[in-house]
Amino acid sequence: MDVALGLPVLVGLIAVALLFDFLNGLHDAANSIATIVSTRVLRPQFAVFWAAFFNFVAFMVFGLHVAQTIGTGIIDPSIVDAQVIFAALIGAIVWNLVTWALGIPSSSSHALIGGLVGGGMAKAGISAAVWSGLSKTVLAIVLSPLVGFLLAMVLVAVVSWASVRSTPFAVDRAFRILQFASASLYSLGHGGNDAQKTMGIIAVLLYSQGHLGSEFSVPFWVVLSCQAAMALGTLMGGWRIVRTMGLRITKLTPMQGFCAETGGAATLFMATFLGVPVSTTHTITGAIVGVGAARRVSAVRWNVASSIVYAWVITIPAAAIVAALTWWAVQIFIR
Repeated sequence: MDVALGLPVLVGLIAVALLFDFLNGLHDAANSIATIVSTRVLRPQFAVFWAAFFNFVAFMVFGLHVAQTIGTGIIDPSIVDAQVIFAALIGAIVWNLVTWALGIPSSSSHALIGGLVGGGMAKAGISAAVWSGLSKTVLAIVLSPLVGFLLAMVLVAVVSWASVRSTPFAVDRAFRILQFASASLYSLGHGGNDAQKTMGIIAVLLYSQGHLGSEFSVPFWVVLSCQAAMALGTLMGGWRIVRTMGLRITKLTPMQGFCAETGGAATLFMATFLGVPVSTTHTITGAIVGVGAARRVSAVRWNVASSIVYAWVITIPAAAIVAALTWWAVQIFIR
C-alpha cells in the first residue's frame, strides 16, 4: 500500500489524523486554561474561547520545525506507508481516550511519537527509528518540565521581590490583568508546538504517496486544517483534566498563575523554535509544581504530581504497543 493508495483511503487517513488533532486540543485544553480558570480570572466557557483563538493563530508566529522533526526525525520516512500512519494514529488516539476518561494529564505528543515508533518498528524492526531525533525527543521528556519548573520558580521570586511594597489587593488586581497575557502566550506556544505534530504526520503520509514531489514540505492547507482542528478541540474543553491540573496539584493565586503560564510559555517557545516536539502537559505541570514549591514544598500535593509522572513514563511504550498491535491486525485483515 505505497504510491497506489486510493484517494478515499488517503482522505480517510487524513480525517483520522485531524481527529487526533481535535482530541489533542480536547485533551490538552487543560494545559492552556487550567491556571486562568483555577485562579477565577476567567470562567471556563470564556477561557476555552480565549485559548482556542490563540491555538489557531499560532501558525503566524512559528516556523514548521516541529512538523519537520515529526515527519522525518522519529522514524525513517522511507518505511512510512498508510498502514504505519494508521497504526500510529490509533495508538495515540486510544491512549488519549483512556487517559482523558481517567482524568490523567498524559502527553498527546508522546502518545503520537509512541504510535509512530510502534507502527514503524512493527513494520521494519528496530532500524525504523531515527535515533538522533528520537533521543532528542526523549531528552525533552525530562528537560521540558524541569525548565518549566525552574523558570516558574525564578519568576515567583522576581515577582515577589518586585511586589514587596505593594498591597495584596493591588498585586492580585494587577496579575488578574497580566494573566490574560500569560494565558495567551501559553496557548500560542501550545498551538505552535502541538498542532505541528499532526502537520508532520499528514505531510509524511502525502510525501510517502508521492504527492509532495521529491522534497518533504508541509502544504499550507495542512497547516490551516491542523490549527483549526486543534482550536476546535480546545473549544470543546477537557474539564476532567482541568480539575487535576488547576486544582489538585496546588492552589494558585493570579500571581502564581501568571508565573506558571509565563514559565511554561517560554519553555514552549524555545522548544518550538528549536524544532523539539515537547509535551505541553509536562511543561505546564512542571511550572505549576514550581510555583507551588516556591511557596513551600508542602503546598504541592506530591501524590497527585507523582501519579502524573507515572503516566508520562508509560505513555510512549503504551501507545507504541497499541500501534504495533494495530499494524499487525491490519496485516491479518488485508491478507
